[in-house]
Amino acid sequence: MSEHWQIRFDDGHQQRYLPDRQSVLRYVLAIGPRSAFPRFEVFTETAPARLADGSPGGRTYSLTEVIDLAVPGERERIAAELAALSAPGSTP
Repeated sequence: MSEHWQIRFDDGHQQRYLPDRQSVLRYVLAIGPRSAFPRFEVFTETAPARLADGSPGGRTYSLTEVIDLAVPGERERIAAELAALSAPGSTP
């Protein structure tokens, strides 16, 4: 399974690689209440880095979103988006 998402949390001390947006949202909702810091930085995979000789150098990620569970209504927004993505016929 290819990992296309990265999530950083706990003030940047922890990170996880996840396969899709649904997994990101599930993880935030599950870990958020236990995390010392309510801010989650979400990154998506971008084009591979190129070395000086032009060969591929590895994966790179770009900041896509910051989820801050301290913001009123943010948990509900995440839960609603997760429900929409989990609905039959939706695409992840």
